[in-house]
Amino acid sequence: GVLLARNFSAYTLEITPSKLTATLDETIDELAKLVTIEVKDRKRFKKLVEESKRCESVPLRTRLTDEEVARFSAQRYRFRGVEVQARLFRQYPLGETASHVIGYIGRISRSEAAAIEEGDDATNYKGTDHIGKEGLEKSYEQQLHGRTGYEEVEVTAGGRAVRTLSRKPAIPGSNLILSIDIELQKVVEDAFGDRRGALVAIEPATGDILAYVSRPGYDPNLFVDGIDTQSWNELNTSLDRPMVNRPLSGTYAPGSTFKPFMALAALELGKRTTTQATYDPGYYYLGGHKFNDDVVGGHGSVAMHKSIVVSCNTYYYELGHDMGIDMIHDFMKPFGFGQKTGIDLANEKIGVLPSQEWKRKRFKGAAGRWVGGDTISISNGSGYNAYTPLQIAHAVANLANDGVVMKPHLVKILEDGATRARTLTVSKESYRIPLKQENIDFIKNAMVGVTTEAGGTGVRAFAGAQYRVGGKTGTAQVITIKKGDKYNAAKLAERLRDNALFTAFAPAE
Repeated sequence: GVLLARNFSAYTLEITPSKLTATLDETIDELAKLVTIEVKDRKRFKKLVEESKRCESVPLRTRLTDEEVARFSAQRYRFRGVEVQARLFRQYPLGETASHVIGYIGRISRSEAAAIEEGDDATNYKGTDHIGKEGLEKSYEQQLHGRTGYEEVEVTAGGRAVRTLSRKPAIPGSNLILSIDIELQKVVEDAFGDRRGALVAIEPATGDILAYVSRPGYDPNLFVDGIDTQSWNELNTSLDRPMVNRPLSGTYAPGSTFKPFMALAALELGKRTTTQATYDPGYYYLGGHKFNDDVVGGHGSVAMHKSIVVSCNTYYYELGHDMGIDMIHDFMKPFGFGQKTGIDLANEKIGVLPSQEWKRKRFKGAAGRWVGGDTISISNGSGYNAYTPLQIAHAVANLANDGVVMKPHLVKILEDGATRARTLTVSKESYRIPLKQENIDFIKNAMVGVTTEAGGTGVRAFAGAQYRVGGKTGTAQVITIKKGDKYNAAKLAERLRDNALFTAFAPAE
């Protein structure tokens, strides 16, 4: 019920370059004596002129005050090719909040105009200046746009209208009602502060995305009239990459958040029982190569429940070796790892769910041969694993939902712009992963142990919480540490420190 994008009408000062009697710069200098024209207005205007045809009207200033309109109107006779136009504008009242969800509209570029002309919907964009560029504005462009109306009119040789032959009324576009809880979204964005990161919160039973955060963000209002060069350069050259939609297109190793799925695979495929223990001396040897645990001296005897609670690497090194990569691949695929979720945003990355076949295609010759060490790394959530935060959240939602897969979505309801009739965008499950309930319950209970039991890697974060959480911490290397060196975050530049991940479902019941 909170308005995230709206239209409002305002006056714009527009120039058609082909109709001018003076030079462009001279005309703008004269106009600046009547209305306020800032340096950024001039830069944006020149950029838009370069992208437009000379016969098109291009906005120099938008959102003129009534006084500015009056001043120009009194002097209009001096400015052939300059007009004041009443236009509708898009506005994003909450600015940066949920910017990667909403996206923005912008003026139709030459390449977009050419694509529209070649498509089946060219007539629907006659008289249209703007189009969805990113986010939901782009993926729901067709629904938001509606249908352009038109009249067929008979005119005299002098251009005077005689009669209307036919008329087709315009059909308003649909309204989008999102699944996002905007107050929750604000809480998460505030919690991130200046840090880079991503968060996706999904309601498992419906696939509704309640919060979708990519930090840092940007103000979509900058793009509506055509962004000025300085603002664009600041966004585009920032080391923090505010334009990157991290949950959708950032791919990361899942680290130990992968372990509960490995444990579930072991139960389902008969590779381990819940009580079967592995001895962890602090390392695992394979083919003369030593794979270290994160605890010097190891965890001692470790069964499955403890392996998740304390996040024992050695347990999963041995388990991965026993399972083999293709067994791991085939089990993980239905959960959504390395697969597009089908979310209602464009340009979703697919990530990498490794297999022998994947490596043969990715690397040529001997480099494409799968080796045992590859599997060891994969089983621990590192190596070739690369998933989006959205995929990881989706996989956890599928686990929490007992294997019932709902397509994650940001738009919950499409509301017809004319009739106000409402339609759910996702009304039923996509499919079910066949899993034994006792196995799911065991894994969930171990994940609760992560946040409640002594030695649990998430205990401190949830001390005193009024509800129970099933969770899993994860860490993934950004750079390789030289052999013999020990990782020390304090000695590394902030951007080279390990990625930190946390996955959870709550309340655990």
